[in-house]
Amino acid sequence: MTVTLGEVVAALEARYDPALAEDWDAVGLVCGDPDEPVARVLFAVDPVAAVVDEVVGTGAQLLVTHHPLFLTAVHGVPADDPKGRLVHRLVRHGAGLFVAHTNADRAPGTGVNDALADALGLQGTAPLQPVPTDARAGLGRIGRLAEPVPLAGFVELVAAALPGTVGGVRAAGDPSRRVETVAVCGGSGGSLLPAAAAAGADVLLTSDLRHHPVSESQEVPGPALCDVAHFASEWPWLPVAADALARDLSGRVEVAVSRRRTDPWTAHAATRERPGSPPPAGRLSG
Repeated sequence: MTVTLGEVVAALEARYDPALAEDWDAVGLVCGDPDEPVARVLFAVDPVAAVVDEVVGTGAQLLVTHHPLFLTAVHGVPADDPKGRLVHRLVRHGAGLFVAHTNADRAPGTGVNDALADALGLQGTAPLQPVPTDARAGLGRIGRLAEPVPLAGFVELVAAALPGTVGGVRAAGDPSRRVETVAVCGGSGGSLLPAAAAAGADVLLTSDLRHHPVSESQEVPGPALCDVAHFASEWPWLPVAADALARDLSGRVEVAVSRRRTDPWTAHAATRERPGSPPPAGRLSG
């Protein structure tokens, strides 16, 4: 039986309620005709040119991304604008674009943060910042590892669980520190450090951490910090969301996860000790 774009959007919004999104966010259907049929859906973190190439190459009728294409006011989408060009290519090839961003971050069960927690094997998880209307939904997750490990071992666990990126995984804290209670937040979650500390987390894993907040956090009691690539922290959601959509539509659409690594960093070199420079910190991960 043919599935329309409108039916796919309804299934996605049932999982990722737009009401859970931040006021500033831009979620939902960006382009596409709700009455058109959809046979194949591609999931990706970022709506970038390489991913649109994949949409065109695979013949997908819908691209679902976590990150929005437009977050600021838009007054036109001319084809000579980089983002406008993506919209034109999608429309020209009969494909729509749907965004689930901060609503997917907060969503229970099949959202970004539950997917990240599951990828790390956390047990007994709960939101760090629950929403008032649903104790299962909210920003971040906190849970426990099956067995405690030192911080250095936790970094290795993270590196093995998440997609490889040029930046790898880094941590702030005593490498021998015991880690059992873990807080996570996919994407930029440094603002959840007070909540993680109040919840008794041994470590907070997130992305885009800045020097001064990290430095200051190590001067007071609280969690160690683990910093991973933004892309890597959100990628585990893709297969979870794809599988959920296939089940919700009883297998009437084909789903796939993008094979494009859209982490923007492309090169890395370890710094070397020089005469007169401070000794290097202990390496936590190769």
